[in-house]
Amino acid sequence: MKPSFPSHTRPQPSLTRIILVGLIGNVMEWYDFAVYGYFAMVIGDQFFPATDPAVSLIASFGAFAAGFLMRPIGGLVFGRIGDLVGRQRAMLLSVIAMAVPTVLMSMLPTYATVGIAAPMVLVGLRIIQGLSVGGEFTSSLIFLAEHAPPGRRSLTAIWGNWGAVLGILLGSGVGWLVTIWLTEAQIQSWGWRVPFAIGGLLALLAWLVRHGLHVDLPPIRSESPVKEVFTRHRGSILRVALLNVGTGVAFYTVFIYAVSYIRNVDHLTESVALELNTISMLMLLVLLPIVAWLSDRFGSRGILTLANMLLVLLAYPLFQLIHSDQPSLILTAELVFAALVAMGTGGILVLNASLIPAPVRCTGLGFAYNTSMGLFGGTTPLIAAWLIQVTNDPVAPAYWLLTAAGISLLTLVFWVPKGHLTHI
Repeated sequence: MKPSFPSHTRPQPSLTRIILVGLIGNVMEWYDFAVYGYFAMVIGDQFFPATDPAVSLIASFGAFAAGFLMRPIGGLVFGRIGDLVGRQRAMLLSVIAMAVPTVLMSMLPTYATVGIAAPMVLVGLRIIQGLSVGGEFTSSLIFLAEHAPPGRRSLTAIWGNWGAVLGILLGSGVGWLVTIWLTEAQIQSWGWRVPFAIGGLLALLAWLVRHGLHVDLPPIRSESPVKEVFTRHRGSILRVALLNVGTGVAFYTVFIYAVSYIRNVDHLTESVALELNTISMLMLLVLLPIVAWLSDRFGSRGILTLANMLLVLLAYPLFQLIHSDQPSLILTAELVFAALVAMGTGGILVLNASLIPAPVRCTGLGFAYNTSMGLFGGTTPLIAAWLIQVTNDPVAPAYWLLTAAGISLLTLVFWVPKGHLTHI
């Protein structure tokens, strides 16, 4: 079955406006998620105090994972809105649902002030943010793919992912500056709140860009998209979910968990960890459009296959380089990982959309993609920290990464028909 994208029956916004609308929400939403990941240790101390710092960190990552575990529900809620009343409405509502918890995070009292209520409210805010991200990311990618010129679907859709990476990069950069400008005591006291306050300004900008946009609804819509997804398209949902496991785990291992790993396991300073992460994410931003262009021109099956194969083969040796006290070796490994993540991401975005019929695309992709990220990607920091503690092997997270890549590789080779790649 060839992918079905809606035809346009009235003058549409310019491609530049379309790309900006799809990009800006992801900048804001992923900035906030990144800031939480980068300050996980401080948040653990403030909201989950324990005699063992490792326990506090694991509890903090547990709250991080809780937000991701809500993403499939968010995909269903906002996906249903996108399929019934339009992608633009879903994207506008998701921005609002992210903005409120972000601002509240900057003002939230700690455990020392209000006791057990502090971590309970924190987890509640992470759950709301997880719902929001579950709707935002897939809705914006579908919006971009459906409004892209023929032959440029991957290159247009990639800007949604590019915005997400930019948001994480901004979170890394702001975190880096905070660690440079403030003392450790200031960060522990109030400095960790500053990046969340900045996120409120990004949310306002995203809402202003998206407000007032008018685009056509899909010409064919389902009256019950959630019901159809679970009755008629279960195979497609599982296929999309498994296809995204490898790249998702790789991304969250290298660009979220690695910051804490470099500080806690390699015993380098947090400013060094954030600096290395910022440089490698800049490389990812450069590579994403290039790989997307190659996917449009030559097809993405070969690129996706190679990316997952290399993740399986190189996960362990690259993680050995990351487990080092030499920043140059760590950066080398992170740059190679950035290239592999770019290869895995560049063409998969439109492939995801094409595997699910247009009338239920927002709902189906929202649930499938976010289930994959919730069960595998978002839990990666928690699983990686747990593996090290249980095995006492500092390179143990590599086994989780190569297993995830192997799952996606087998899915791509044996369960994704070639036509879904060649006809995008």
